Amino acid sequence: MKLLWAPWRKIYIASEVQTKGCFFCKDLRSPTARDPENHLLHRSRHAFILLNRFPYTNGHLMVAPNRHVSSLEKLSDAERLDFLRLSDLSTTLLKRTLKPQGFNLGINLGRVAGAGIPGHVHLHIVPRWKGDTNFMPILTGTKVISDSLEATYRELRRSLRAI
Repeated sequence: MKLLWAPWRKIYIASEVQTKGCFFCKDLRSPTARDPENHLLHRSRHAFILLNRFPYTNGHLMVAPNRHVSSLEKLSDAERLDFLRLSDLSTTLLKRTLKPQGFNLGINLGRVAGAGIPGHVHLHIVPRWKGDTNFMPILTGTKVISDSLEATYRELRRSLRAI
């Protein structure tokens, strides 16, 4: 049996055990000066955009409402509209910057549906490219991400200023 070392995964595994509370709320409460450290790309009146720290593909973003609620129906009309507006902004930003050929958008409602943070509804925006999957996830359960979170964050922030 061949081994593939992926020490970065240890951070994810340990964080599931150690994380107390909601990281969305924690990141949002942090001063804006810490946005780069938290990979928080954009704040609006009712929602925000951040990079997923454990992405499926390069540029995997999440949009979340500022208010800690578990489902879309608990959002006010203004919150829902802002959430949708930032979802659109996210796909526009990714198209301009990373030039994906498609997207997967998904909301997991409840832990059994795959929600890692079931108390704070959020939308995953996963950019996709033809041929972006290969044998690695199938044979080894390992995904290869082409760029660091920090480099992707800087590139997306630069593009966001132009929108």
